[in-house]
Amino acid sequence: MTKRLLLLHATLLYSICVVNAQQKYTISGTVREATSNETLIGVTIAIQDLRTGTSTNEYGFYSITLPEGEYNIVISYIGFQDVRRSVSLNSNLKLDFNLQEKAEQLDEVIVTENAERMDIRKPQMSVNTLSVETIKKVPVVLGEADVIRSLVLLPGVTNAGEASSGFNVRGGATDQNLILLDEAIIFNSSHLFGFFSVFNPDAIKDVKLFKGGIPSRYGGRVSSVLEIFQKEGNSKELKVNGGIGAVASRLLVEGPIIKDRTAFLAGGRASYAHLFLPLFDIDNSAYFYDLNTKISHRINERNSIFLSGYFGRDLFSINDSFVNTYGNAVGNFRWNHLFSDKLFSNLSLIYSDYFYGLELDFVGFEWDSGIQNFNLKYDLKHYLNDKLQINYGLNNIYYVFNPGEIKPNSEDSGIVADQLTKKYANEAAAYVDVEQKITENLSVNYGLRVSQFTRLGQDELFVYENDQPVLFDPFQLIYREATPIDTINPGRSGNLSTFFNFEPRVSAAYAINNDNSIKASYTRLAQYLHLLSNTSSPTPLDVWTPSGPFIEPQLLDQYALGYFKNFKGGEFTLEIEGFYKDIQNRIDYIDGADLIANDAIEQVILNGEARAYGLELLLRKNEGRFQGWLAYTLSRSEQRTPGRDPVVDNGRSNLETGINQGEWYPTPFDKTHDIALFGNYELNTKWSFNANFIFQTGQPTNYPVGQFEFEELVVPFFGLRNQTRLPDYHRLDISATLKPKKNRNSAFQSEWVFSIYNVYSRLNAASINFRQNQDTGRNEAIRTSIFGIVPAITYNFKF
Repeated sequence: MTKRLLLLHATLLYSICVVNAQQKYTISGTVREATSNETLIGVTIAIQDLRTGTSTNEYGFYSITLPEGEYNIVISYIGFQDVRRSVSLNSNLKLDFNLQEKAEQLDEVIVTENAERMDIRKPQMSVNTLSVETIKKVPVVLGEADVIRSLVLLPGVTNAGEASSGFNVRGGATDQNLILLDEAIIFNSSHLFGFFSVFNPDAIKDVKLFKGGIPSRYGGRVSSVLEIFQKEGNSKELKVNGGIGAVASRLLVEGPIIKDRTAFLAGGRASYAHLFLPLFDIDNSAYFYDLNTKISHRINERNSIFLSGYFGRDLFSINDSFVNTYGNAVGNFRWNHLFSDKLFSNLSLIYSDYFYGLELDFVGFEWDSGIQNFNLKYDLKHYLNDKLQINYGLNNIYYVFNPGEIKPNSEDSGIVADQLTKKYANEAAAYVDVEQKITENLSVNYGLRVSQFTRLGQDELFVYENDQPVLFDPFQLIYREATPIDTINPGRSGNLSTFFNFEPRVSAAYAINNDNSIKASYTRLAQYLHLLSNTSSPTPLDVWTPSGPFIEPQLLDQYALGYFKNFKGGEFTLEIEGFYKDIQNRIDYIDGADLIANDAIEQVILNGEARAYGLELLLRKNEGRFQGWLAYTLSRSEQRTPGRDPVVDNGRSNLETGINQGEWYPTPFDKTHDIALFGNYELNTKWSFNANFIFQTGQPTNYPVGQFEFEELVVPFFGLRNQTRLPDYHRLDISATLKPKKNRNSAFQSEWVFSIYNVYSRLNAASINFRQNQDTGRNEAIRTSIFGIVPAITYNFKF
């Protein structure tokens, strides 16, 4: 028996030595769409013999190192035919793949590989991916496919209601979301004050939302990262697609400049409802337009360059006496370089600008404000072997903040030109991120981001007694603005403040078997920019400000634990996650804070803290004619601003009460229950039907708790912050898509989309205001709603 054990042990050692002694080689390449040469993100490259694999990065590149031998490779991606290849690996091998779209069949509509599913074995968690096809299926107001509205159907994602800007993730504020379009920062993601998003779905290739477990390459926001990549353009043939809707139309053209090497893309959208207003003697106007552009050029097998841009503007006017203009403009130059079959790099030079303009003709002045940034990024991905990948890089962003410039719009306006003090800052970071497969069942992802933020010098800076720009009145128990005791001129060459933060990240996945896994993550993030807004939904008038002498950076610690399961071979998937978030230095405002055109914003701001915790559930059906998901979130989002340390004033200690008496109170983004249901049914190749239902707990708000009379005026007074709520929000949307039979075997493809938003015409409250009835003299509540039932028809085409 002992001899047998020794023999078995020796045989095992020999086998291990033989395996370790085997020469290893690398298979690498790029995966593209066959008809357009568009690179594909997240394609699965599976090595069936070893039960291992990898996936393509943001530029369609993959690399995997394996021992010498014979292998069967399967390449799969949603909506495309699988590619199977047998290879004999005895040297480094470059394999590029061109995937063909699946042909549409009458009797069978099945998706077997879904990019929106969570990989059971990967440590990545708290991430949701939406395909452009899914986004276009979601019924939305006025029939315009919308990225942001589609995100709200995911667990942990809400917004402030209809006609609200931005979105909220896991109880966070809208400014805590990092929104990237081709790596460029988007500061305002909405058109027409929130009716539509700035993203043209026809120009988009990939949408991914990170809610937790955020990789180290991202930083600067403490709630989420929304990463969107534009298409690169068709380098094989000229293609056109577009759509005509109820209030807006769009057109996108893409094609080769040099076939198979250089491609262009140009897409535009514009609304036109304002053109019909003069027919009804209405002098007001509201419209938007945007433009997406991109040029991609493949220099050789190891080098590619991309030049992309986005420009969008909104205009809202009332009788030409009030004109509001705002929008984003971004540009990005990127260079992909392949040092070897294991080392991929990307260099990006990015410019981003957000502009806000206001003209009040009846007052006689123009108001301009905005934020600009210049961003340099260098990222490298090192594919060491099939079990270890290291990502690392550098990032530097230079900011220019324009809080506002006032100038007369005519010679006789009487307005004196004034420029609020511009602010400047620089944010630098370095990161390393490691993806490692430790055992067959255990995978981890760990990394570190080191960030430094420097508030650079400016022309004027107020000085306050005891460095306290906000004072506490112990007799009235209120905060008030301090009066500066001096004004200094630091100049552009100096530094006002410097912040330095270590941001570790770690996530792990343990696969119980092929269909069950448990995942956990910890994320630390620092945010150095703050959006000054005391409304539940941001407006274009809100101003961004950097951390500095009186404003600390926000710091997040987030913990998440989840269970993931596949049913029936992946036909159904279940994701359950619990999370807890703790945020330091969340800014809060004193009562009566005036944020508009305030050159001393530090006089109305206090640093507090925030927390959010909850449970998310996502049940998906991924295959068959009927597909969709049920998302449910149970959560709590709160913040607190306790009194600062006692301040000695003339020998007397002032013990501050803090905001809301220093107690925790619900944030404006607190939604206890959030239910979203989405379904898509493919009846046949001609008809498909979609529906979604949303229910959200009413938004926290403030109602008067009493009133008093002063000189025959009735003055309401309010209690603690956010102690009441608007009525619960819910609605049902449906749509039907008709694809004419003439589409078959025709180069010209078209479809009609018939949609009904808010089917049962629920008048959801956007706000509730109180007033005194002139006839009865009694107080009454007035509900303001945005939409009732809204039918729409959209015609889409491509050729």
